[in-house]
Amino acid sequence: MQAAQGRLADMRVVLVCALLSLLSLSHACPKECSCNGNTKVVDCRGRGLYDIPKRLHPETQELYLQDNRIRGLGSMAFREIPLVRILDLSNNSITTVSPTALLGLRALQRLSLAYNSLRELDKRLLGPIRTLSHLDLSHNSLWGLPGALGESLRNLSHLGLSHNKLTRLDRSLLEVLTHLDSLTLRSNPWRCDCQLIGLKLWLETFIYKGGVVDEVICTQPEEMKNTDLQKVPYQLFHICMTSSYHYLFANIHHLENERLLRGHTHGNHAHPSSHAIHVPMAMGEGFGGGGGGGGGGSGLPECEPKQRHRPVNLRHAIATVIITGVVCGIVFLMMLAAAVYGCAYAAIMAKYQRELKKNEELAAAKGADHAKADEKELLENAIA
Repeated sequence: MQAAQGRLADMRVVLVCALLSLLSLSHACPKECSCNGNTKVVDCRGRGLYDIPKRLHPETQELYLQDNRIRGLGSMAFREIPLVRILDLSNNSITTVSPTALLGLRALQRLSLAYNSLRELDKRLLGPIRTLSHLDLSHNSLWGLPGALGESLRNLSHLGLSHNKLTRLDRSLLEVLTHLDSLTLRSNPWRCDCQLIGLKLWLETFIYKGGVVDEVICTQPEEMKNTDLQKVPYQLFHICMTSSYHYLFANIHHLENERLLRGHTHGNHAHPSSHAIHVPMAMGEGFGGGGGGGGGGSGLPECEPKQRHRPVNLRHAIATVIITGVVCGIVFLMMLAAAVYGCAYAAIMAKYQRELKKNEELAAAKGADHAKADEKELLENAIA
């Protein structure tokens, strides 16, 4: 009896060991990769992979998949590694990414999709992730970014968008990136028309606050080709006001930001209002009215300058407007005072004339009475 119980106990031990062995094998390092159990890093670079490796350890912190042949990311492609912090998928052949491909990666901090063939990103792709600080989308074929994507990038400090096919970038997307420190935009076919005035104003504020940006080189229209957007004078955008009020709203918001920033640098702890107006440039407005990134419209008047103007400093122009307004206000007050004085003077003179006439009439009546009295006295004396 005791021998049977001993054999049963041994069988249980063997079964437990087998289960533990299977469990460890299920989370072993994929044969295509090399793994470091101490740093929890999985390196699968340059292995000719066509898909995400299976049986990744659930405690993986860093996963490197660059230099492979991955063509797409399916739904919940990384569900086995919910704790991953760094995910590098650069230099693959990725053309499609499921909106739920990154679902469950709530600790992701750095994501690289550079050197792929992405044409668009779904606004839901980064929705569940709130910890992302570094996003590299450079060297793709992106035509635009959805404005709603910015809500998922509030903690982003670096954004790489260079070497894509961007012709415009909505200011509403950039406004929410309050922690952004560096931005790369070079080598895109930027169309420097009325749609891009919002980006120009945002870049000026971004650089003023210490942000780092490479360059935005215009490719269209022809007269601005190879010109940095930051060096294009504001006067060339003034004609945009004839076709859109968005230029005015963008200027108002930009000047409000400048005022708050100046107050902050002088010790005034003011911060930009979270309810500031953000009006993206209307689609289809521009010099050529042609297609902008993300599906521009057409048919609106071109904003081409008819003659080359001398660059004008925006702050000097604003100061001139303010001084003109003050002078006009003073002149108006002087004219109002003169009118009031004239009315008062006329009223006083009219009253004086009425009193003078009344006094003359009284004097004439008294003179007539005296004359009658003298005649009566003379007549009485004669009779006597």
